Parts: sequence; C-alpha cells; structure tokens
Amino acid sequence: MPKKYIPFIPEPVEGQAVLSNFNRVLKYKGANDVSMVLERGMPLYEMEKVETVGKNENGNMVIRGECVSACAYLKERGVEVDLVYIDPPFASGADYAKKVYIRRNPKVAEAIAAVEQELDIEELKAFEEKMYGDVWDKEKYLNWMYENLMAIKSVMSETASIYVHLDYHIGHYVKILMDEIFGEDNFLNEIIWQRTGAHNDAGRYGIIHDNIYWYRKSAEYFFEMAYVDLTEEHKTTRFRTIEPESGRKFYPGPITAPGAGPARIFRGRLLAPPSGRHWSYTQENIDLLESQNKIYYSSTGTPYLKEYEDEYTAKGRRTQSIWSDILPSKTGSELVDYDTQKPGALLERVINASSDENMLIADFFGGSGVAAAVANKLGRRFIHCDIGINSIQTTRDRLVADGAAFDVLEIKDGVSLYRNPVQTMDKIKFLIPGLRNEDSLNSFWEGAFADSKLGTIPVYVPNLMDSGSKLLDVVLMNRIIHQAIPDLDPNIKKVIVYYVDITSKEEIGKFIADDDSTDKEIELRDLKAILDDVVVDDYAEVKLEESHEDLFGGFEVIIEKFASDRVMQKISDFNQKAFLNSSAKKPYKPIEISEDGLELIEFLSVDCTSGSGEWDSDSEIKIDKLGYVIKNGEKTKEFWNGKIRSQKKPLRLKIRNICGDETVWNIDKK
Repeated sequence: MPKKYIPFIPEPVEGQAVLSNFNRVLKYKGANDVSMVLERGMPLYEMEKVETVGKNENGNMVIRGECVSACAYLKERGVEVDLVYIDPPFASGADYAKKVYIRRNPKVAEAIAAVEQELDIEELKAFEEKMYGDVWDKEKYLNWMYENLMAIKSVMSETASIYVHLDYHIGHYVKILMDEIFGEDNFLNEIIWQRTGAHNDAGRYGIIHDNIYWYRKSAEYFFEMAYVDLTEEHKTTRFRTIEPESGRKFYPGPITAPGAGPARIFRGRLLAPPSGRHWSYTQENIDLLESQNKIYYSSTGTPYLKEYEDEYTAKGRRTQSIWSDILPSKTGSELVDYDTQKPGALLERVINASSDENMLIADFFGGSGVAAAVANKLGRRFIHCDIGINSIQTTRDRLVADGAAFDVLEIKDGVSLYRNPVQTMDKIKFLIPGLRNEDSLNSFWEGAFADSKLGTIPVYVPNLMDSGSKLLDVVLMNRIIHQAIPDLDPNIKKVIVYYVDITSKEEIGKFIADDDSTDKEIELRDLKAILDDVVVDDYAEVKLEESHEDLFGGFEVIIEKFASDRVMQKISDFNQKAFLNSSAKKPYKPIEISEDGLELIEFLSVDCTSGSGEWDSDSEIKIDKLGYVIKNGEKTKEFWNGKIRSQKKPLRLKIRNICGDETVWNIDKK
C-alpha cells in the first residue's frame, strides 16, 4: 500500500471534465470520483533501484510504473521537469503486439540455416506477444487522462511546457481537459504531424496525421524557433522582388502583428497600423531598419520588412504548425521493433525548440524510449516512465548502446505483478479457481462463483488498464456499494471484491461496516496471494569456466540448456492457431524448438560486482532477431556461441527470454 499521499498541485481543483454518454458533450462536474481522488493526492510507493548504468551524475531515470505514482516520487524528491512529451494511448480501440523472433541457436545453426532456405523465415520464426490494449470507454479514459495530466503538471517547473501526442479518436476531448488544467491562455499550438503518405481509406479521406497539443505552464516558458530547409518551389515563388542597389532577391514580409498598438514614424510620416494590428517593432528598431535599408515600401506606401533570399536560405523558413517533413523511419538502426515507435526527428524538433542543454525532459508513457534517447543525444537529462516491461527493456538496451548513464527504477505498487497490465489481467482471470462467466451480471463484475448455500456470488476484479480501479480505496468502495451492488438481483447475498493494492484494509472494513445501505456481505480478497504462488521462473543449466580463448583470459559462462514454460505455451498457442488457419495452399508450419532451447534467449548479463540487490552489468550481450550479437551495446556481425565472457569472476547471471521475462541465477558457487 502507499507510504503516503502527495498533493497534486497547491491550488484546489474546481471542476473536472467528463463525457456525458447521454448528449455526447463534455460537462464539468465537481462532486465525482476523480475530484475525490485529486483531493486525496498521488499515492507514494516504495521505489526499488534495479540497476545503475554508468556513473549517472545527472540523475537520469528509467522508471517502470504508472505515471501518477512516478510523479508522486518525483514531487516528493523535489524534482522539477522542464519539458514533457507524452504519447499516451489514443483510445483507438486497437490492441498492440510485439513481434517475437526465435533466435539463432548456436548448437543447431547449420540445420536452421538449411531450413531457412526452404521456408518463409518470418512464418517459421516469429509470433506475436500482446503488449497493451488501447480499448477504453471514453469517460473512463478522460478521467484517467485528467488524473495523469494533473500529476504531470504538479512536477513541471514554472517555465516548463508540455506536448501531448494524440490523434482524431480522442484528441479533441483531451484538449478541453488541458484547457481546464493548464488554462486556455496557456494553449500555444495544435501541431498537425503528417505521419505517413497517402492512405486509401474506403469511403472517406485518407487519415494521415496525428495531433500534438502544446501548452505552457505559465507565461514564462522556453522556446527557440525551429527552421526547416526551403524547397525549390518556395524559393522561386517567394523571393521575386529584386533590390536595385545590390541585386539581392527579397520577400516583402509583414511588419505588423495581431493586437492594437500606437502609430510609428516611417520616412518622416506618422503611420497608424492596419485595423486590429500593431507595428511589430519599436520606433528605435524601425529607425535602425530604415538606416540599414531593410524596409520596403509598396506603391501605396505600406512598409514591409525585406527578407533576403540569401539570408533566408541559410537559416531556412520558420517551422509552422503543420509538420509534413518528418516521416516515420521504415528501416534503419533507429527501429527497435516497437509498434507505436515515433521517429527521432520528431522528438528532436520538440526538444530543440522547447528546452536547452542540461534541462530535464520527461516522457511518462515512454514506449520505445525515443524521447529519452533523443534527450540524451542532445545533451539533456531525461526521465523515461512506462508500465510495460517491454518498454523498459527496449529503452534500457537502446540507451546502453548510446552510452547513456541512468538508473533503472521500479515502483513497488502491486500493479507490476507480471509483464504488463494486459498480461496480468489475462493471468488473473485464469488463476482464480471457480470463477465463471455469468450473463446476468453487468460488465462491472468479472464473473461469479457458484455456492451451494449462498447461490451466485458476484466477483469484482480490478482492471489494471483502468487507473481508477487499481487501488481499492474509499472512493472505489463507495462506488461498489452505492452503484454496483444496487444493480444486482435482490436474492444475491454476498459479493467478493479482489484487490491488488489497498489504502488500508482496516479503513475499508470500517467504511463497509459504517455504511448501512446494503445488507449483502462484502468479502475482500488479495489477488497477490494467488499470483505469488504460481510464478514460475525460467530454467537454465550453466557452467562456469576460465577462458583460454585469447591472451586476456577471464571467465566464461556456458549456457548448456534453457527452458521457459511461458514462452513454450505462447509457441504452442501460436502453432495451434496456425494449424487451424492452415489450408492446402497455405500449409501448417509449426515453430519447433530444439531440446537445449537456446533459441529462446534474447539477452544475457553477468554481475561480477555484487551477489544480491541492485544489478551491476559488468558484461552483457544481446542477440538481435537476425542472430547477430550486440556486445555491451556495440553491434557486431558475429553469431552467438552460447557463452558470455567477463574479465572478473561472475557472481550472478541474468537471462532474458525472447518474450522479455528475466530470471537471475547465482553462479558464484558453480
């Protein structure tokens, strides 16, 4: 349970935007569940340091956990963020999966190579692993986003700004939330990012763009204009006027801006600005521009600023709110096999424009880690946060390859019970004995138990994809008692409420006892007790030997056998599905794993420093999907030989399987 609660922001929140399913418009409500959550504060949990990479003098962080909990930790430590970029779920209704590749087995490499010449390598060696589901009820999504945005705002410095990357599914609703949270006056831009070329969308115009909403926290914020190269068309159509004295081409640009302002003196005459506008320069600067012959007068005497082609071409043109010059990379070293990965060039523009060197950049839905990687490249400090283990591993590995220094941290909030919320939910449903579907119950209840004496017992299981239900508190218990239970059949005598985290069992028990609105028995059960009993680590047979391969000596850990029940179950499910979908034209091609199972290994690391606690990676290798080895972040064209070497004697070995599960073995006594 949380150690304590951290206030979101100093000032109280007056209203909260939620979606009314009746008339489909946003309404503001103050007395609702989310406002109660905001009044309670952000839950602060224990934070475990899993690994430190490099000296990390700048305090860079890669955090596994949810946004709100991460913000509570940062605020408690007094950490302020200078720029936030988030690419949260889009409420698109899609499920996102990672393609998992079987690695090259060093012991049967020749046989595999021969098979690959005859069969489709993709069909033979790959299957998909579900990472997260982007399926939301709009009202729940907006409540969730409101809480997250409030948490993020609480750790932003006074000069910070935030970019929120969404698309047409939900962006227009979230903008209204941001108007309330950050203030309409602090809205700066809606950026249209053209993410792809033409689409052949049936029955409508092709959807080829995302929306990025940019807000500042206060009137003082960092911004450095970005420039893009001029196109040949732009050069030929824009710079048509020639200065007689020098022969230089220029464009007569506007010298006014929106808003009222006083008249100024031009060529000895007092000129008022056009209606609704003001002169962009002070009188002193106008006089200076006049002396430099940089003001052009039209035939009507209207002044314009000379924008010279040679100066403009060298600098480029100012970036506008439509970004059509950055397309996602389809190939290349930047790709990390992450379904929602954004191009580095997109983050480079955002970070360069809205931060300076050594400022702190944060992405609380970090995904593939592009924000952290680009921030590191540009000399900024970074925080990467994500709930999924795939995100943490992908980001950790790419930052190691970039030579970055950082801490890997994990929030001990009871939610990261498994690899990610989707898989945890799948595991929960499978592991509760006796739980069955019950058509007479609404979707609030996961199912029911059948009891010979009590009859049907509805069962509530927290949805870990919904931040509002992951913590059993008074707010959620109030909803169960006053909204969910009254909808049940009057003959039901008992309900069971599972939880993965709870504010206080005594507090919730007292709340239930003090509330006399229901006569149904309410039993509380801890889900962690179920999961803790069934966690099965991977199995490995390893051998430690002194190395004699070269003059440098050292040690080598030889992996003789590896087995993963979970990965084999995934492969079995894939093979069964492939068999059912097979036909004469598309025959069944099962994935087969060798007896020693080494093709199930993606990553190995040895710790020669400590036999317990925080991991110190003294030597590590990663086998990419083509079978090549990445040694300590350096790409090679070598194939893995079934070993990992180190100069010092290893104390522990960590192996990550191809689905991302990591298991640690003590090898100091082997």
